[in-house]
Amino acid sequence: MGIQFTILKKLEGKMGRVGTIETPNGVINTPAFVTVGTKATVKALTPEMVASVGAEVVLANTYHLFLQPGDEIVKAAGGFGKFMNWHGPTMTDSGGFQVFSLGAAYGNNLGKISNTKKSKELLLPEAGNDQDEEEKKPRLVEIDHDGVMFRSHLNGDAHYFTPEKSMQIQHNLGADMIFAFDECTSPEESIHYQAKALDRTHRWAKKSLEYHVKANTGQALFGIVQGGREESLRKESARVLADMEVDGKKFDGFGIGGSFAKEDMNTVVEWVNGILPEEKPRHLLGIGEPLDLFGAVENGCDLFDCVTPTRLGRNGTIYTKAGKIHISNAEYTTDFTPIEDDCACYACKNYTKAYIAHLFKAKEMLAGTLASVHNLHFLVKLVKGMRQAIIDGDFEEYKTNFLKEYKT
Repeated sequence: MGIQFTILKKLEGKMGRVGTIETPNGVINTPAFVTVGTKATVKALTPEMVASVGAEVVLANTYHLFLQPGDEIVKAAGGFGKFMNWHGPTMTDSGGFQVFSLGAAYGNNLGKISNTKKSKELLLPEAGNDQDEEEKKPRLVEIDHDGVMFRSHLNGDAHYFTPEKSMQIQHNLGADMIFAFDECTSPEESIHYQAKALDRTHRWAKKSLEYHVKANTGQALFGIVQGGREESLRKESARVLADMEVDGKKFDGFGIGGSFAKEDMNTVVEWVNGILPEEKPRHLLGIGEPLDLFGAVENGCDLFDCVTPTRLGRNGTIYTKAGKIHISNAEYTTDFTPIEDDCACYACKNYTKAYIAHLFKAKEMLAGTLASVHNLHFLVKLVKGMRQAIIDGDFEEYKTNFLKEYKT
């Protein structure tokens, strides 16, 4: 039970590393991109499609599965992996990101990555929450000393989450790796508020660990480092969580959470990973843009999840080695070539850009499936390439070659 993390090779001169995470449901070869299946489904894709692109782990959203169909139903089904027919490693987030996305971020268009020059521009969708815009409804969050009151986006009902409640739900959902309950804050909050929120996160982390140790489910529990963009707070959080212990047991790994300013995300990650214990895995929550993934890997992150491949795919935006393309543009109407000639994904092996463009214009469901399967394949393959480049000793060359061609 639990997990076993092994470092196989380190990136010379930096904190990046290649390793494996052994879980009860299989091995994750790190660094690895984690596929988001918010409601125990990866939108528009079957589990077989997810596996076919080389994805090794799926992360589900605690908040959404609690609301629908309910964590007790998922438990009765044997856990969310079995429920959705996914046979590989699994993760669930804590529900803590909803403190941010349903609170400070709601109505302000803030996401996991914010631009301090354009603070109202949403650059990346939130972690583990792959909702379409039309699904969203007005919502409220109230935070107190012990937990968070959510108003359901489905019907407005009030639900109170505490660290213990988050642990109970995640135990029922049955993932191999779960996260302590935390408060994710906006980078626009004052230092005073960030410090107060960090105290709450550390108190909730201790309560999460206490409940988890007592329950003894065999799942691996990750603590989440917060602290915004403040160096002192980030480093304090990394130290506190690294040392946190209950009955001789510590966190099995660590998540790096928060909403980042675009220009200092890599710096924040470097601060944190310079302190966290090297022998435990690190998960950067909610990051999935190609350029950000390079920074995350070389600064010592092992896992990262994001909804971008499927969300962008459903909206007709597709990753290529030369950058993103918008498949509905007129230039693709009569383009009878694959999205990428050397891509081995199902979409590229069987369909042309013209056909996929036709599907989007005709509003056919298959459109989102084909674009999403390609996007997920693209990111999974990109990170696998980074892993191999570290093994081969040519990470910088791999990065340089990619950046020469990729246009943001």
